[in-house]
Amino acid sequence: MARYTGPKNRLARRENTDLGMKTPGSKSHAGLLRRLNVPPGQHGQKGRRKISGYGTQLREKQKAKHFYGVLEKQFHSYFNMALKFKGNTGEALLRKLERRLDNVLYRLALTPTRASARQFITHGHVLVNNQKLSIPSYQVEINDVITFKPKGLEIPAVKKILEDKNPPLPAWLIRQGVVGKIVRMPERTEMEPAINEQLIVEYYSR
Repeated sequence: MARYTGPKNRLARRENTDLGMKTPGSKSHAGLLRRLNVPPGQHGQKGRRKISGYGTQLREKQKAKHFYGVLEKQFHSYFNMALKFKGNTGEALLRKLERRLDNVLYRLALTPTRASARQFITHGHVLVNNQKLSIPSYQVEINDVITFKPKGLEIPAVKKILEDKNPPLPAWLIRQGVVGKIVRMPERTEMEPAINEQLIVEYYSR
């Protein structure tokens, strides 16, 4: 499937938000944080133009897509599935995004970024319930157990991030060593706080 392969810093500066695309603590991440408030492009230093209500909704949708590394067709599909759930459509949408296997691997602090999580999954390094699963968009379920194959544990980026023995985790996940488990569905306060899901619902409902 096609995926954005351009400069990651450009996307983050466009949304004026750290999208989690750079490994925390790296030089590139530090450089991004220094220039996060400067829009990309030749005239970035001149600041940001005021945008319309529609433009605000569009930017929020784009930001959510970039956060989770999802392209438009799949993102719209998630929204249509969220419409079928009773209750808050925006929260249902975020819950679908949070339950992607690549995001769960990232939330378990088993990978430094969602992009690296996708790469490890597609290369066959990840096990779900002791079965190799190479689909980043797989929707994890309660009691699913996630870990790496032995070969995956030798990846330098994985070895480095596992040096932190007690990483902060959302309460819907637990982890012992390199084994993570889904104990319940995530609540809104445990999902991405930088996203205003209501603006996304308004965008698709216009």
